[in-house]
Amino acid sequence: MRTSFRALAVCAATTLLCLSPGLAQADPAPADRCQDVTFPVPQGTVAGTLCLPDGPTDTVMVLESGSNYNHLYWDFPYQPETYNFRRAMNAAGYATLVADRLGNGASSRPPSFTLTATETAESLHTMVQALRGGLAGNAPFAKVVTAGHSLTSGTAIMEATSYHDVDGILLTGYSHTLSVPDVLGVISTYYQAVNDPGFAGRGYDPGYLVTRPGTRAADFYGIDPDPQVVALDEANKETFSLTEYPDGLLSTLPGMSSFITVPVMIVDGSRDRMVCGPGFSTCTDTATLYDKEHPYFSPDAKLRTYVLPNSGHAINLAPNTRDYHAQVVDWMKSVTG
Repeated sequence: MRTSFRALAVCAATTLLCLSPGLAQADPAPADRCQDVTFPVPQGTVAGTLCLPDGPTDTVMVLESGSNYNHLYWDFPYQPETYNFRRAMNAAGYATLVADRLGNGASSRPPSFTLTATETAESLHTMVQALRGGLAGNAPFAKVVTAGHSLTSGTAIMEATSYHDVDGILLTGYSHTLSVPDVLGVISTYYQAVNDPGFAGRGYDPGYLVTRPGTRAADFYGIDPDPQVVALDEANKETFSLTEYPDGLLSTLPGMSSFITVPVMIVDGSRDRMVCGPGFSTCTDTATLYDKEHPYFSPDAKLRTYVLPNSGHAINLAPNTRDYHAQVVDWMKSVTG
């Protein structure tokens, strides 16, 4: 399943890149620096790809995408010099593990009603421990930093406060001031994957949902996104279950984040309709985001924030996303010492 899904994803992305006018061919990942890995968990198998930088490193970043995305969110094939977060971190000298959540991508697809944020947090813990123990013949990593987007920012908090086994946490598309009307507005665009042309007939049970065609641009993007990015994002959209939300949203309430004892960085887009509060007031600028968020974290978190101008919820796919990459690299230097 792992190999076939990767092949299909690459084939689909490559076909779109070749057939769409003005699209540059994706630069393939160096085969000798990346390897597919799997992690057994109670509900099946979590699939991921471990990529190493050119030089030695003792630090790895675990990257998981939110509820509407799979591994391609972090490893985007179009114009990778701009949009590919994974490659940017490898170029900065850090190893990366990009993983698909249970229920999407190349990971196992259990019954949708069994999918929860708690299970995703447990699988994240399994990956952290495997990386610290020496994964797939690689040397153990001394430092592990988790990075989440939207839903998996919540699961990264859940994992860190349960096990205290990571060295830093990057939270993107996350805040404690959710705009409930906007969140509900996005949820209203979901429908059953069995009714979507891209997923019908592929064995999904009725609890697996996807976004309706054509709704992602308004929900997840900010000002002037690249139309080719939006098209490729639509072509590779992912399934999820509403059962992942209730426990995952607990991380946005006051309390849980105060138990984090390692450095934290929060990055949001200034036009993120879901996490920036009424009128985007939480994300006016980096200082405002810090003022809003630091009361929810202990001094040990050494909280750092960054607001990416004009970006929506999908900050990895904003035209200026490289500015955010640079901020993360600078933060990583402070985490790894």
